[in-house]
Amino acid sequence: MADKDLSADLITCGLETSFLGQRVLYYPRLRTTMETARQEALNGAPEGTVVIADEQTAARGRLKRTWLSPRGNVALSVVLYPDREHLHSLTMAASLAVAHSIETVTGLRPQLKWPNDVLLGGKKVCGILVETSVQSNKVDYAIVGIGINVNLNPADFPEILPIATSLSRELGREVSRLELVKCLLREMERLYLAAPESETVYEEWSKRLVTLGKAVRVTSGETTLEGTAESVEPDGSLLLRLPDGGLSRILAGDVTLREQKQQT
Repeated sequence: MADKDLSADLITCGLETSFLGQRVLYYPRLRTTMETARQEALNGAPEGTVVIADEQTAARGRLKRTWLSPRGNVALSVVLYPDREHLHSLTMAASLAVAHSIETVTGLRPQLKWPNDVLLGGKKVCGILVETSVQSNKVDYAIVGIGINVNLNPADFPEILPIATSLSRELGREVSRLELVKCLLREMERLYLAAPESETVYEEWSKRLVTLGKAVRVTSGETTLEGTAESVEPDGSLLLRLPDGGLSRILAGDVTLREQKQQT
């Protein structure tokens, strides 16, 4: 297995960020990095604190779905304290940071699926989860959780084989998790700082979305709608053109192509 010596010291050494990843908490095994990062935030952890684990035993994705997180993958969570008006950009910055780091380290060309999945060849290679605590107009904290299938063999897990892939599967060789993590943290800081100042993050994110222009089914809470994913707004919401010509704005939900089976 690549990167048996992945550690906090190796990640921070020569990282060249101003704050993100300058404090890293590494664990061989955790229930979830999100839980630990949340507790760190409640204890006043510095912004940019990263919690990373070789293995998660109780990981969850969006909509409380189980997220497979065995050894060989990247599982990390970042503690941030953004302004409330910039919360919407966290998913954009995180998904682009993942895409850029995969491109840099492997040469593969990922695609993005609204709202926060990263795909290779139409299969999921990364999931992103953003958890926030907001009181009145103040953000207590935001936790960005990122799980990347790096050196996972999907064939070992039949339950995800039809819908998931990994970097090693696509390349035919193992990938350095250390190199990927360091690249990811650099890109995440750059995009996190850039997002509030310009529209370039939103523009690139929207251009990479494979969802747009497709006939989709959107499940949001107890509501399911079908239509064409027309565009996304700067706040990250999806504009769905309905069969009757009306336009529905979806703030959050689960999207699948109508001709495909439900993905997790």
